[in-house]
Amino acid sequence: MSNWKPDIPYNDLPPLPPKQDIESKTILKRCIAARASLARLKQAAELIPNQAMLINTLPVMEARASSEIENIVTTTDKLFQSLQMDTERQDPATKEALQYRTALFAGYESLTSRPLCTQTAIMVCNAIKHPYEMAIRKTGGTALKGGNSGNVVYTPPEGEETIRGKLANWERFIHESGDLDPLIIMAAAHYQFEAIHPFTDGNGRTGRILNSLLLIEKGLLDLPILYLSRYIIENRADYYRLLLGVTERQDWESWIIYILDGVADTADWTVSKIDAIRRLFEQTRQHIRTHAQGIYTHELVNLLFEQPYTRIANLEAAGIAKRQTASKYLKELSDIGVLQEIAIGRDKLFIHPRLMELLRGEGNSFTSFQSLVKA
Repeated sequence: MSNWKPDIPYNDLPPLPPKQDIESKTILKRCIAARASLARLKQAAELIPNQAMLINTLPVMEARASSEIENIVTTTDKLFQSLQMDTERQDPATKEALQYRTALFAGYESLTSRPLCTQTAIMVCNAIKHPYEMAIRKTGGTALKGGNSGNVVYTPPEGEETIRGKLANWERFIHESGDLDPLIIMAAAHYQFEAIHPFTDGNGRTGRILNSLLLIEKGLLDLPILYLSRYIIENRADYYRLLLGVTERQDWESWIIYILDGVADTADWTVSKIDAIRRLFEQTRQHIRTHAQGIYTHELVNLLFEQPYTRIANLEAAGIAKRQTASKYLKELSDIGVLQEIAIGRDKLFIHPRLMELLRGEGNSFTSFQSLVKA
């Protein structure tokens, strides 16, 4: 039994690896299924001709969901609109969710220069909480309370030296556990990071970004496109209950199975979403070639799928057309039913409504273009 008490700093948090069996038959069976789903996701991503389609969309959806877990609520529409607007006009929740996306990209790029480590976590948390400077906690006062009762349910370790020591163990576990499957490493490391809770804020979001980075570092994915926060949002009560189960009873099996099931579910969902986006891409391409042949280029169609909102400046920046011509292109795309023009304040944006429908919904169907074209 653990000597943990909810209102006392858990400086006795056991190091990794756990003493309990974290490779039970049940865990390994779920692990095989999750690995197969991830392999399908990796392959589906590789088959997309323009990687910007994924890198500019799925991380935004992950940013929204991961932020919602921390009760920072915005919408998919607002996030994509805000990518086309000045930051001064973003509401606080949208701005903070977009900073999650920035942090995810910064972490992804950092893997080319150093392995996943404590410094990565500090850098990611700083990007999430910008402009506030985040560092390893030096003081206490970070007790976590239950949502309904208001009672303290967990108090993380205290003391900078203690926290850094536990992070050093977390780091070694990630890199020196070659006999364990990377998904089991990810699940155990995610619990440990949440339990260490090294920062005054942003721990949960930082930990979820580290999950994606670990999968990339271990070669299970090439891009940060695992939308795991969607699964956690749908099963949030279980997420916190099972985290606490490890702390209270060292119930690692239930926690690891939860994460493995989440990876499999999310990867399968994302594969279906990528397939739907590919189908929409092909239909959009054919529709433009048929009904606006004079403006059709592969580069133009690619641009329409990098984000669901487009503006004249995007066409200019991509070298597709000068301003006046770009305006004509977007108007023609609106006339044939590919885009819809909307005004947000002084900004004129053009939305790809079918793409947005795919990105913000659970379904993978969309209205055909043919039904909107006049004979």
